[in-house]
Amino acid sequence: MAGYRVRYTLATKLVNELVEAADEKALTKTIARYGRVDLLCINELGYMELDRRGAELLFQVLTEREEKNSVAIASNESFSGWTKTFTDPRLCAAIVDRLTFGGNLIRTSTDSYRLAITQARAAAQNSGS
Repeated sequence: MAGYRVRYTLATKLVNELVEAADEKALTKTIARYGRVDLLCINELGYMELDRRGAELLFQVLTEREEKNSVAIASNESFSGWTKTFTDPRLCAAIVDRLTFGGNLIRTSTDSYRLAITQARAAAQNSGS
């Protein structure tokens, strides 16, 4: 609405798209497409272990955007836990470095809103019975 180009994606979906693009010899075009948006929002980073190839491809997207365009990452995992997602410690450190350089970290430490809604529904059903 404000004229910014924003793209939202799940981390696993982005990595899968990058792997497919690499297999189809369209990786440069795909990385450029993700590099052009003003804000790239990546959700659920840190939930699934990425193989080395997928992690390296994600690294390329982040490097393309570095110091040019914004990235927002949503994760319930602390950076120290990302070593389970990015099994290569050097690659993990490089990704964290790119994401945090000149960035802002927002820790909400909030409970799951999905769980809260489920609990509220259950309480409403129990009180209405």
